[in-house]
Amino acid sequence: MKIAVAQLNYTIGDVDANASKIIDAIDRAKAEKADLVIFAEQALSGTPAFDLLRKTTFLELCEEALVEIASHCDGIAAIVGLPLLTSGGTVSAAALIQDRKVLRYVGKKHITARREMGFLVPSKGYEYITIAGHKCAVIVGDDLSRERDFDRSVETILSINARKYGKGTMMRRYELMRNLAFVEGKNIVIVNQVGGATDIVYDGTSGALNSRGELVLMMKSFEEDFRVFDTEAAGQPVDIPTYNDRTRMIYEAARCGLRDFFRKNGYKKASIGLSGGIDSAVVACLAADALGRENVRALLMPSPFSSDDSVEDAKALAERLGIEYDVIPITDIYSSVIDTLKPVIGGTEFDATEENIQTRIRTILLMALQNKTDHILLNSSNKSENALGFCTLYGDTAGAFSPTGDLYKGEIYDMARYINRTQGNPIPECILDKEPSSELRPGQKDSDILPPYEVVDAILYRMIEEGQHREEIINAGFDSEVVEKIHAMIMRNEKKRYQFPPVLRLSMCSFGHERLMPLTNKYGD
Repeated sequence: MKIAVAQLNYTIGDVDANASKIIDAIDRAKAEKADLVIFAEQALSGTPAFDLLRKTTFLELCEEALVEIASHCDGIAAIVGLPLLTSGGTVSAAALIQDRKVLRYVGKKHITARREMGFLVPSKGYEYITIAGHKCAVIVGDDLSRERDFDRSVETILSINARKYGKGTMMRRYELMRNLAFVEGKNIVIVNQVGGATDIVYDGTSGALNSRGELVLMMKSFEEDFRVFDTEAAGQPVDIPTYNDRTRMIYEAARCGLRDFFRKNGYKKASIGLSGGIDSAVVACLAADALGRENVRALLMPSPFSSDDSVEDAKALAERLGIEYDVIPITDIYSSVIDTLKPVIGGTEFDATEENIQTRIRTILLMALQNKTDHILLNSSNKSENALGFCTLYGDTAGAFSPTGDLYKGEIYDMARYINRTQGNPIPECILDKEPSSELRPGQKDSDILPPYEVVDAILYRMIEEGQHREEIINAGFDSEVVEKIHAMIMRNEKKRYQFPPVLRLSMCSFGHERLMPLTNKYGD
């Protein structure tokens, strides 16, 4: 049997455009003599659709579009993912189409993603179908990782999914599928969505494994793709991306998510505050690559405490990237605000108050640029600083979108080095070599407060991603005072993370989604 796998980029709520893509793929599959063409989970609606899944009119639009799609399925079968309203609620379903008719629906049994809980209800799970004399099991979403013991007469398992990207998940995903294909002795065909959906990015990377557990088809990552898998052909095994591809995959995920956030929302141009530091440098490079250098504009806003080197480094970066930039010193504005506040706060010693005033002034200027020119402001945060609260509310936490806010500081450096290796060294070496500092006071360094980020990130990863208790981390050899301090900083700064812009989720434990703490709580452990 020849199975066409259509890996497409859908837009949430744009049912007509999604249906048009599906119909085009059906026509291509017919031209390539496929017996069946399969599409991703919730292809018609786009996902995650959240409260749209509670709107009867939206669900009816999806069903009406499905009828139109079915009218194009002459001489070919199709499996299309969509949300389906049932007597028990909305299910994530795979519609089986044959001979221009929607014959039946197969629903998802296991609702495991937090973004679906409360919006979807469980269905009964996988079912069997026969196409061109070939018996298949059709299974939706994450059910494949939980179901076993398929009927012995089944030759191929067809899994339609909407699996978001997360660092390291691809290897685990295909290792699971490899074991299942080998143990069950069946082909497995997986189709995934691709592209950004606000703060989520789907990596695509659809594929097929033969009954020996060999991966014989691997589709593109972060791009649309279309391939035909012949169950009778002896395909050559292909390699799964390894840990050595990790930074490349993270970069491509961030670029894809940023590009689609702009494209799907109708935005054209981005603005960014360039400080001469590593975070804003990486975001500027991402934006120039994803949106085009002609669509990126930077403001350099030195304060009384900014070093001349930082300003020159930021200029060099902007010029190497070919993006437009302006230098607007904020010294006079800063002095004016401080003088205006003196009757209220007095002439007290320099502290976080004065530091925060600087970054909030910069945000005022950046937001003014956004309002006047329709340049959408990009946030340049990272996960380490977000965790520790090394950020200013209504200052450097501002922006419409954060493409790097789920990356630890060390990963930002990895990405910067990857950018320089692959894009002609746009980031000056001085930016990579300098000690991290927000330059909000004379001689300030991040290391004044905490040890190097290599240590900080290792502790944060254990706390956040692995959920380890402080005692476990200390027993692993980390300094107890540092561990306690980092834990206290994480817990104390939840209020800041509650007010962040959308952060592109690139890990499997992102703040505000997979890790959501009560804003008001007295828990000490």
